[in-house]
Amino acid sequence: MALLWTLVEVMVALILLVLFGLVFVIIFEAYRRRHNNAHVEAPAIFEDPNSLKKVPCPSLTDPAEKYISLIIPAFNEQHRLPGALDETLNYLQQRASKDKSFSYEVLIVDDGSVDGTKRVAFDFVKKHTVDNVRIILLGRNHGKGEAIRKVSLSYTIISSIGMLHSRGELLLMLDADGATKVNDLEKLESQIHAVARKEYRCKDSTPGDSNFRLSDVPVAAFGSRAHLEEKALATRKWYRNFLMKGFHIVVLLTAGPGIRDTQCGFKMFTRTAARKLFTNIRLKRWCFDVEIVYLCKRFNIPMVEISVNWSEIPGSKVNPLSIPNMLWELVLMSVGYRMGMWKTAQ
Repeated sequence: MALLWTLVEVMVALILLVLFGLVFVIIFEAYRRRHNNAHVEAPAIFEDPNSLKKVPCPSLTDPAEKYISLIIPAFNEQHRLPGALDETLNYLQQRASKDKSFSYEVLIVDDGSVDGTKRVAFDFVKKHTVDNVRIILLGRNHGKGEAIRKVSLSYTIISSIGMLHSRGELLLMLDADGATKVNDLEKLESQIHAVARKEYRCKDSTPGDSNFRLSDVPVAAFGSRAHLEEKALATRKWYRNFLMKGFHIVVLLTAGPGIRDTQCGFKMFTRTAARKLFTNIRLKRWCFDVEIVYLCKRFNIPMVEISVNWSEIPGSKVNPLSIPNMLWELVLMSVGYRMGMWKTAQ
């Protein structure tokens, strides 16, 4: 009996030691990432493929020059990117021909691709001019979130340099695989306009909309595949459904309710919302979407979730092995913000 109790005590001690070590590692890693929102390892470069001259990168802090910017993070997408770009640019050109006030740009953020992604993107720049299509070169792979912040702020370097260097009043991030039809942006766009005008009228006592500027009202719109969930549950393997449900529960505990589908790569922001969100994002890979939701709530940015058409495109880079890393990032985000290590700037 004495030996049994000794073994139990040793096991309890080992478990406590492991838990203490895990907590220490989590806190240490969250603290280490406290300045990741300002982390830029390489400058963003626009290059005119015709003259080979470097084109000055605009800033998200500058006034908008275009009505909408479409930001596409790409990593080894030479096969899927052409079809998505053809569809996107055909839509934008047709809309611009009908509405002379409609101006646009497409920013392709090349996240260190080692295939022909850069060549494919430059072909579209040559065809549509550097004013309408631009490619941002990051040099090496930073992760999806880092790519988006570069486009948004320009997407965080790609994301910080995609969102950081975009020129639109509205900023739409979409995946390079074309899984969501580009004309669905009109659903997000109309909701953003409605919410922005409502917010403006609530905060401005001046009658009328003469001073209303869409880019100045923070609003975020999330494309959603939640309406397709029942069909997906019926066709997926049981273990994928288990992982999906488990991830949804963790997201709910981390970011709270409000957005059912955080991972759909089809999101739209007003310029002011993007400035607040993408200058504060610290996660660089798959869970940056959840961090966006968390930050929207932290900044009281109105969020709307809109059902979009979506189809699964072969070649997805997400796999079950991504789940542990996603859970790890969610834990770090929760600890970082709730312990005050991750500061936010307005």
